[in-house]
Amino acid sequence: MNSSINHPTISTEEIIRPTRLEIDLNILAENYRQIKKHVANTKMMPILKANGYGHGLVRVAQLMQKLGADYIGVAVLEEGILLREQGVNIPILVLGGIWGNQIPHFLKHDLTITASSIEKLNQIDELAGQMKLKAKVHLKIDTGLERIGVHYYSAEKLLEATLKCRNLEVEGIFSHFANSDNLELNFTRLQLERFMEVLQFYEKHSLQFPIRHISKSGSILQMPEANLDMVRPGLLLYGVYPSQEIPHTVKVKPASTWKSLVVYFKVIKANHPVGYGLTWQSDHDVRSITVPVGYGDGYFRSMSHKAEVLLNGKRYPVIGRISMDQIVVNIEKDSAYNGDEVILFGSDGENIITVEELADWAGTIPYEILTNINTRVPRVYIE
Repeated sequence: MNSSINHPTISTEEIIRPTRLEIDLNILAENYRQIKKHVANTKMMPILKANGYGHGLVRVAQLMQKLGADYIGVAVLEEGILLREQGVNIPILVLGGIWGNQIPHFLKHDLTITASSIEKLNQIDELAGQMKLKAKVHLKIDTGLERIGVHYYSAEKLLEATLKCRNLEVEGIFSHFANSDNLELNFTRLQLERFMEVLQFYEKHSLQFPIRHISKSGSILQMPEANLDMVRPGLLLYGVYPSQEIPHTVKVKPASTWKSLVVYFKVIKANHPVGYGLTWQSDHDVRSITVPVGYGDGYFRSMSHKAEVLLNGKRYPVIGRISMDQIVVNIEKDSAYNGDEVILFGSDGENIITVEELADWAGTIPYEILTNINTRVPRVYIE
């Protein structure tokens, strides 16, 4: 077991901070295998943006490369450059929009570029020609999300423009679902239909299809017809389902556990309020523990008066407002000692607190819980 925050690797014994995120690489690998088995011969592009959904960009990428992933997807140029500098050499697609002055860095580091307009396509072609390099691009088609990408009804002009480019290879073409995490799939099916209509361009011109991809976690679970040539598992890879209402057709397990330790024990007298704003008090004496985690770590303040933790396999409520660096937990008449382990999410014996529960308490989605765990929380890897 070891820990790293993207850069240095330190042993467990060297970790000073008691609050940590433990990532089980064996579980992560098994999740990958289960998804791969489910999509059969379809290529895999694990999505590692936002520090690998909080699990550590570099270590997760190294594991995906070892497992034989066809591609890796990231959000921004800097993520791709970091992976190249750390020896990850499989294809990497930067999914986000680009500025013209970023293009030379894509080419220098052999990163695949998202081309979302004729103007950007021409910029890529021109700069690649000047650098005497061949750019790899994936064309982004907007089928209904209204972020980046050429609209599906205007896409033919972009595809025609690619035929005039001499310094780039259109390796892929993709779109992104807006609503595939829901049980109701009418709009998702409409988006797929629009994407397939755009792809008729290649048949019409007797051209070979580039790699076609549109499916992410929600549609992997419930729309096999959207798998096409490659799928892009994100949240599902890390063992969290994007929605509880959709079929869980792939069996995955949470790959991470957020832990801390008791750093203080005290008795709070009756009618003595707790925390900022004095928002909680008891009408009787209670025993409490202080745990060194707070909204500065990504433990959302909006979970105040709702959150629970596990201590010795039992649930206890967080009391008072969650502060930047600490929480107080009411253990009533039970006992605890400094150094006792506290589970923020994960399992302890037969009891479990899920990422989805934290999301409910915070009034958000599981994606935001994972990606907001601050980098001051050490990542500890089990392998």
